[in-house]
This record gives sequence, C-alpha cells and structure tokens, in this order.
Amino acid sequence: MTIYGNIEGVKKQILQEIENLEDLITPPPMVVTAELVEKRVNLTEKLQKELAIYIDRKGRIQYVAVGSSRSVSLEAMSFRRGANALSGLRCIHTHPNSSGQLSQVDLASLEKLKLDLMMAIGVSNGYLDTYFAILDYNPIENVYGYQAFGPLSLGQLLGLKIDDIIAPIEKKLSGSHLHSNNDAKPESALLVGVDFQDKFAWPVEESLKELEELTLTAGAVPAGQVIQKRQKKDPKTYIGMGKVEDLALYVQGNRIDIVIFDDELSPSQQRNLELLLGVKVIDRTGLILDIFAQRAISREGKLQVELAQLKYLLPRLIGFGQSMSRLGGGIGTRGPGETKLEQDRRRIRQRISDLEKEVAQVKNHRVLIKQKRHKSGIPQVAIVGYTNAGKSTLLNQLTGSEVLAEDMLFATLDPTTRKIILPNKSEVLLTDTVGFIQKLPHNLIAAFKATLEESLHAELLLLMVDGSHSLWDKQIETVEKVLSSLGVDTSRLVYVINKIDKVTDLTPFQCLQGKGAVAYISASEGYGLDNLLLLIEATIINRRQSIEILVPYNKGDIVNLFHIEGKVYEEAYLPEGIKLRGEIPIQLLHQFECYLIDHSAGGPCDE
Repeated sequence: MTIYGNIEGVKKQILQEIENLEDLITPPPMVVTAELVEKRVNLTEKLQKELAIYIDRKGRIQYVAVGSSRSVSLEAMSFRRGANALSGLRCIHTHPNSSGQLSQVDLASLEKLKLDLMMAIGVSNGYLDTYFAILDYNPIENVYGYQAFGPLSLGQLLGLKIDDIIAPIEKKLSGSHLHSNNDAKPESALLVGVDFQDKFAWPVEESLKELEELTLTAGAVPAGQVIQKRQKKDPKTYIGMGKVEDLALYVQGNRIDIVIFDDELSPSQQRNLELLLGVKVIDRTGLILDIFAQRAISREGKLQVELAQLKYLLPRLIGFGQSMSRLGGGIGTRGPGETKLEQDRRRIRQRISDLEKEVAQVKNHRVLIKQKRHKSGIPQVAIVGYTNAGKSTLLNQLTGSEVLAEDMLFATLDPTTRKIILPNKSEVLLTDTVGFIQKLPHNLIAAFKATLEESLHAELLLLMVDGSHSLWDKQIETVEKVLSSLGVDTSRLVYVINKIDKVTDLTPFQCLQGKGAVAYISASEGYGLDNLLLLIEATIINRRQSIEILVPYNKGDIVNLFHIEGKVYEEAYLPEGIKLRGEIPIQLLHQFECYLIDHSAGGPCDE
C-alpha cells in the first residue's frame, strides 16, 4: 500500500496507524466495514486532515492519500482502465469538521478517474453523515454524468453492496461502442502567470494573453487563468505550496487536463507540480517547442526542432509524475516521443550528438547556397520580426507566393526565399524567416541558428512591426535582443510598421527614425508597398560600394571574402597580385580599405 499526499509533520505513530489500514479487508460485496469507518473517523480527527482510501473489488486497500484540512489530492494516482470499463477502485474519503456532501472536486475526480464510486464521510465529534455518487453514461450523446445519494446513516452505509451499485453503469459501458477519444478532444488548459513586479518585463496580463494564443495554436482550449504576485520564485514549486493547493482544487473541480506556466520551469519544479496537481504540467518553452514540432515541414526544420526538444527533455526524463507515460497525445507529446526517451538516456545523448552533426551539415549546405547567390550578384533582403507581425503576408504580396499566412502565432516555420523586382528593374532575393517571441527557448535559437544565419547575414533586414499591437515597442525590443544574440549588425535594419489600417496615430513610431529608415504599410491591404520597394532600392544602393583592389597572392582569404559577400565585375591575375573590381556591402569596406588601388598609402597593407 502506498501513502500519498501531505504527510509532512505527521507523527510516526499516526503514520503507522495509517499503514495498518492495509490489514483491513472489506469482504465483497460490502462497500466498507464498520471497523474501517471507525478507524478512519478516528484518524481524521487526530490529523484534522482529509483522508482518502482507494479499495479494489477484492476489498483490499491499494492507496491512501492524506490532504489538508480542506482538500486531498484525489488524482495523485493514475489507474489502468479501458474505455469501456470502470477503474475497479472506489474512493472513500473524509471531510473533517463538515458534512459529507460531495464537492465539485469530488465529482470531477469520479468522472476523470472513472471510479466505481466516490464517497465522502463527514466527521465532527465522531461519525456525522455519508454521501456518495456513481458515474452515469448517456450512450446516445456519448457523455458522462453522475447520480448522487445521501445523506446515509451508518446502518445504510454498511448495507450497501458494491455489485448492485456498479452493475447498471458497467452494463451501459460494456454494451456501448465507446472508444477513447483523448486525441480527438482538445485538452483543457489552465494558464498560470507570476508577476514578479519587474517594471522592465512585459505586463503579466499581456504575457498571459500571448500564452493563450500559443495554447490555441497548439490545439488546446484555455479554460482559465491564474496570476500570482511574488517577490521571487519558489525553488520547489515555483509558486509556493499554498498556491499549489489552490490550483489542485481548481484543476480537479474544473476538469483541467494540462497546466501551462508562462515561464520556464526547472525539471524538479515540473516534476513536483505534476505530482501535486495530478495532471500534466508544461512551461512556455515546452509549449513553443510543441508548436514548432507541429509546424516543421522541411527535413532541416524537423531536425532542428527535434534537437531542441531532446535538449529540453533530457534533464526531465527522471520521473514525469502523472504524465510519465504520455501515450494519450496532446501538448508536449509531439516530436520524438517520450516512451523512447525514457528507456535509455545514453541513446538520447547519442541522438543529440547525431542531430548536431546533421544540423552542422545543414549549415555547410546553406553556406554553399549563400555563395552561389552572392556569385549571382543578387542582393538578399530578410524579413524578421515578432511572430504574427505579417511577414508571410508581405512576402506573398511582393512576390505573388502562396506561403501560409494566418492570424496565428508561428503560422510558418521554415524560411522561404523568393525573387522580387525593384522599381529600377534590379532583382532582390526576399527571405521570410521564423518569427521571434518573448522568452523564446534558448535551445530553439541555438538549433535554428544554422537556418537564421543564412538569412540574417542579408544586406538588408526588414524588421516587421505589428503597429496595432499595444506592446509594439516591447516586441521590437524582443526582436532586437534576439538579433543581437546572433551577432547581427542592427545598422542594417529598416523598420516596417505593418497594419497601419488599424492605427489612428502614427506619432509614437517617430521615435524609430533615429534608429533607421521607417516604412508604413498594410501588407494585407497592399497599402504602402510601392514606397517600401523604393526604400529597399535606395537603401541597398546606399549600402553597396564600388571598389577596385589589388590583393597579394598570400591573402586568399580577402579574395574569397570579396567573392562570397560582394559582386565581382572583373578579376585579373597580375605579377604583383590579384586585381578585383566590383561591389561590396558598405559595412565590409573596412576589410578592403588597405588593398584599394587608390589607397593613399599606396599598395597593400601589412599586418
């Protein structure tokens, strides 16, 4: 017999009495014996906490759970059960200093765990009253309900027969064509945010609003939000035990399938929360990784997502609590799969090593593609920005492409490159990149670096901004921070304020003029696109410099750089070195200055 729940501070003598309950057998077909009721009432009065026991159909106690004075974790255990049968366990628990009337938490647990019955005994100066409920099933509508009974006297309680109680519902279930529909039914999610009162951070309400959009994108249904104010994180549960108890009641009473935290949890915090709440717990990082697992289409995208997921999951493989076996599907289960991971951590590390090598090959392949593009002399422009800012819509409008563009976070994941014609008839390659988001998982940034670098080294970056968003400035700050972490020169940024058809005042955006060029457009309506093309044209011309250099034969790296990053019009091999004429990005001019033929010093520079 296993004891679950809040046993901290319970005297050894009382714990021993609880363990001794295992010796008490309830002879079938009785629901409970007078001796078991007496001992449990006595223990409840000593503990002043709820006490739940789970009895199988042979009358043996399988589990005991100890709770607080107002609750007990009735979902700390997972029971093996089929779609067309009850669990074979009955739960009998006590309510100290109150009636035995069943709560919504009790009834929700009855349905979720598919118990034979849920019974509560009110305890106040000895036995008070008893109520119980059993499942009901409507085969036509394929929905569960319940039937409640009580109050019962002690005599009525002892006269109950379990077979008579469960026979009708078992008959309905066994005769139905009910099948498990966990995959088909959207998971209900409780969103949890913590306000650490950091004036530089996003307002927790706005962050939770974004988390709600992420949850919908992942395929779950937000069923509530909880915000807590704290000075610092609790190392064990992130939010503290008091709040965890409140969440447990909410989770059980509202049939919540998954709890999603807005911040990243440590592996130990996640395990502790799953054990205490009795449901699957994930954080923002796990949610974003799950969305990426759904959205990845190309081979390289899938490789990079799997690499990020494995690095995230590896430290979490020891003890997943309630969700240790997540075969039922849902958020956090897509991608490489957990049952494989649990078997052998060494194999996971090997898989990570293999994936890193494959991603490195992707990077090398992209370098070759980049070199070919530069040899063609066509400048490259990359669209970057916060997710759902309208990057894919802009690409479609300018190129006539049909890249997926929906009003959701991370609608597209794999980068797409298309050719556009500028007003002066010159060509430009335009690349749509993956959107950024606040608290973007660092493993994901590292995994996608090979993909991002190829486009972020473009001559020009269009930073798309959702001008209608209340926190557009925070979104810009987030994007710039990620770009900076990737070593991107932000002087190449052009700020593109999108969705201005939904903006009444453009004055707030004037602060961007000191940082770079600014364009105002509505990608969906096609407004301002001609001006944007003219701005791209002018900026690219201004960002390229025509030069003529003479490079010594022992400076092959300089020649190679010119070929990779610039456009070569003429190349000649002279006795004194290699003569090159062409155009280079202006930000690289300093690397060629001392080889300029008209250099004031005359001739190549010495190191």
